[in-house]
Amino acid sequence: MKTESKPLYIGILSNGNANYSTKRLVEVAKARGHKVRVIKYKNCYISLDHKHPNVYYNGEELAGFDAILPRISNNMTRYGCAIVRQFEMQNTWTSASSIAITRARDKLRAAQILTSAGVDTPRTFVSRNTADIDSLLDEIGLPVIIKLATGTHGNGVVLAETRKAAKSALQAFYLYNEDGTNILLQEYIKESAGTDIRAFVVGKRVVAAMERQSLDDDFRSNLHKGGIGKKITLTDDEKKIALKAASAMGLPICGVDIMRSAKGPLILEVNASPGFGIEKVTGKDVATKIIEYIEKNSPRHNSKDRVGA
Repeated sequence: MKTESKPLYIGILSNGNANYSTKRLVEVAKARGHKVRVIKYKNCYISLDHKHPNVYYNGEELAGFDAILPRISNNMTRYGCAIVRQFEMQNTWTSASSIAITRARDKLRAAQILTSAGVDTPRTFVSRNTADIDSLLDEIGLPVIIKLATGTHGNGVVLAETRKAAKSALQAFYLYNEDGTNILLQEYIKESAGTDIRAFVVGKRVVAAMERQSLDDDFRSNLHKGGIGKKITLTDDEKKIALKAASAMGLPICGVDIMRSAKGPLILEVNASPGFGIEKVTGKDVATKIIEYIEKNSPRHNSKDRVGA
């Protein structure tokens, strides 16, 4: 179904057309009458000139976009956000700001933002001193989750059930953590082990939700780790905390990961580029909701050159 407003020129910053989420976004945008271009942001380069902050792709200057939709992978966060920032310097509207993506990718920074906004999260401690481990474990208890601040898809996360295991894991992380990435110690929520919820937020609504369950004894429920998902209905409290977390992180389009605990829902993470596997699990058309959001919020939507204006 085509939109009533004038067609937009949308640039999708992605790893390429083969990605399922990218294919879905392109499919929906074109069906609604928009012009779409997929840009492999890792192949872009930029001109650091205050008069001409241009972005180039395979030798061609990129210009004329009404909206940019970033789909930046975790391992390309810095460069991907630099490309998003360059479009921002051109005053091109983007569905996710470079600063919001950067903040979401740093688990420590994200946790600080969420707790500052009054969003409930698992108790978390951070220390650069391994000598503090005993006092930290006294505070947080065992078992304990130990994770790298920049990990994703369940990577860089371990469950330590004893003090010895916790110390060994920390020593290993510090030994191989040459870039200085922060390491977090987080309380283990026994009642939610191996299970969590992914709420997909678009604008001020949760448009889809699924429960993810690990297939074995793995405490991580990520679909990327072989977990399975099923459609669920969120409680009012879960919807509210998902929207509150998305708002605190400044991400109107995001995946919010929630744990059900004895003390209520807790936010684990806010994902700036959530996958679209949730469409297959829930049958919800997430891609259309995202394109509709762009139509309603990009400056072009409210301009006088709209059809019928």
